[in-house]
Amino acid sequence: MSLHGNLLEPDDTRLPVDPAAAELDGGADPAAVAAAHPSSSIAWAVLAERALQSGETVAAYAYARTGYHRALDQLRRNGWKGFGPVPWSHEPNRGYLRSCGALLRAAAAIDETAEVERLRTLIADSDPAALAALGID
Repeated sequence: MSLHGNLLEPDDTRLPVDPAAAELDGGADPAAVAAAHPSSSIAWAVLAERALQSGETVAAYAYARTGYHRALDQLRRNGWKGFGPVPWSHEPNRGYLRSCGALLRAAAAIDETAEVERLRTLIADSDPAALAALGID
């Protein structure tokens, strides 16, 4: 076994710490956090998850889509080329993965089947452990 792993597979992408996460952990209102930190994928993910819990599917879809796109921007700025590992175990990556999970759930609620399958594949390709962590079959 090589110490370098699979040389054909890209390195893990590990996002930097998101300052909004500490505010959310401290009990700040997610809407206020998203307004103060619009590039924070975790703030949008939390808004999406809460909207899903409240039955506000369209709002959840919009929040999750925003978090997903903000996360894609962050991933690309940090060397991600559109594929490769984005580990759930690295806490700052969870805004991206939670946004994807919320978007998958919202897409399922409006019967957007192709989007559900695309997101399931994207999450599994990022980190198969994320599917279980997000409660996705």
